[in-house]
Amino acid sequence: MLPRLYTDLAPWWPLLSPPEAYAEEARVYHALIAQALGRPPESLLELGCGGGTLASHLPPGLELVLNDLSPEMLAVAQARNPDHRTHQGDLRSLRLGRRFDAVLLHDAVMYMLDEDDLRAAFETARAHLAPGGAFLVVPDLVKDDFFEGTDAGGDDAPDGRGARLLEWRWDPDPDDTTFRVDMALLLRDEEGRVRSIHEQHRMGIFPRARWWALLAAAGFAPRAADLLAVGPEAPLGEVFLSVAR
Repeated sequence: MLPRLYTDLAPWWPLLSPPEAYAEEARVYHALIAQALGRPPESLLELGCGGGTLASHLPPGLELVLNDLSPEMLAVAQARNPDHRTHQGDLRSLRLGRRFDAVLLHDAVMYMLDEDDLRAAFETARAHLAPGGAFLVVPDLVKDDFFEGTDAGGDDAPDGRGARLLEWRWDPDPDDTTFRVDMALLLRDEEGRVRSIHEQHRMGIFPRARWWALLAAAGFAPRAADLLAVGPEAPLGEVFLSVAR
C-alpha cells in the first residue's frame, strides 16, 4: 500500500515541496545528461516522477515521458506537464517497448529497499536505452555518508491554504539496507483549520560501491560527472552518471 503522502494527500505536493525549488536541480541534471551523451538529449524517461515538478523545469522541446506508481501523483504531474505523456507503473518492472536518449531516476530510488529492488530499477532503465544512452540516478544519500537528522519545508497558497512538512530520518538497524523517515505534516485549509498527519516511510540505503557494482551488472559504464562545468548553486548529494553499454 502506498503512503498517504502519495495518494489522498498528493494534491498538497505543490505546497509541501514548492516548485521553484527544483529549477536549479533540473538545469544541472539536464547538463550532466548532456555531458554523458555528448549532446543535449532529445527524449527522456523519468522514473518515479512524483508530482512532475522537476520535469516542469526541463528545457522546452524535450520529449518527456513521466512514470510513477501512484495514479494520484501522476495526476498532479500531468496537470503541471500537460504536453507530456505519463505512464502509471512500478519502476522495477515498467516496460514501454521503446528507447530514449536518457533515463532519469531521482529520489524515488530511495524506495528501493534491497539490492533486488535496486537491480530491477537499473534493469528497467537499461531496457529503455540504446547503447550510449545516458542514465542519471540521484539518491538523497548513500550508506557511506548517512547521518540521522531532520529536514523541513512547505509553503502557503494565495487562497489561504498552507502546508508544512518535517522529515526525521533515523536508522534502527545499521546492519540492514533500510532506514526510516518519520514525516509530520501540518495542513491548513482555506478556512484556517489545521490538521496534523504522521506516517513512517522505509527507505533503502546502500554503500556507494554497491551502487556502481549493480549499475555495471545491469549493463552500464560509469561516466565522470563534471560538476565544476555545470556549476550547481547548492550541494547535490550523490550523483551516479553512466551510459548503457
